This record gives sequence, structure tokens and C-alpha cells, in this order.
Amino acid sequence: MKDKVFLTQTDTTIGFVSQDADKLTQIKQRPPHKHYIKAVNSLHTLQKFARVPQRYKSKVRRARKTTFIMPNGHSYRVIQDKHHLLLLDRLKWAYTTSANLSNEAYDESFAREMADVIIEPLKKTDQASKIYRLGKYSIKRIR
Repeated sequence: MKDKVFLTQTDTTIGFVSQDADKLTQIKQRPPHKHYIKAVNSLHTLQKFARVPQRYKSKVRRARKTTFIMPNGHSYRVIQDKHHLLLLDRLKWAYTTSANLSNEAYDESFAREMADVIIEPLKKTDQASKIYRLGKYSIKRIR
């Protein structure tokens, strides 16, 4: 399961989910230096990857459909959506990205062709997650 690319309804849109960032980079034809959002199934799993500044722990715990860029430069989203959690509870964490070529619109035939496993139902939504950059002493909304 670790090297598979899943096409699934994420908490925000239809996306690719995988623990293999190189495979996602290849599929999306994206520059290899760009980081992916790491979706985690719980705050406990998040603690294994990053330390949330004390003053923002409550905000991160309560956030829905929100990505946080931690002081270490990596992005994380704690998933609350029940459908998306069915997969993440098995994987614990995974890189997540929209199911399209980099800087292109969603194309269902492309997405289905590139995925190893397709998890139905898929319903198109255009709601991207909110993104905040957390500093040691400040927070900034990116999107």
C-alpha cells in the first residue's frame, strides 16, 4: 500500500493520495523540489513529524479543511472528514495533492488512468483548503 497512488475524494477535492512523493511528482509532472501537503489521521501522528508552536495548538486541533505550514517549512493537514479518514486510518499519513497535472484543470480520464486504486464515490468540488504559515510568534494566512 505504501507505493500505491489512490484517487479519492479528499476532505476538500478529488485528489491523489500516496506515501510515495516521487510517484506523485512523476504523475503531476511537477518540479521535484516542491513539497506536498502531508495529510495525517490524528494530532498524535502529526506530533511524529512536527512540533506545533504552543500558542497555535488549539487552532490546529479545531481546524477543519485547513493546512498549516509549520516552522520547519513542511505542510500538514489533520483530516476530520470521515470518508477521507477511512483510508488515512490505514496509512496513518500520506502526501495529498489535487488529481490533475501541475497548473492544469481537473481531467477525470487522466486522473483515473494515473491512479493505482480508485476509491468511489468521487464528487467534484472546487473548495481548496485554507493555508496558514505558523511562525514561532506569528501566524499568516497564505490562502
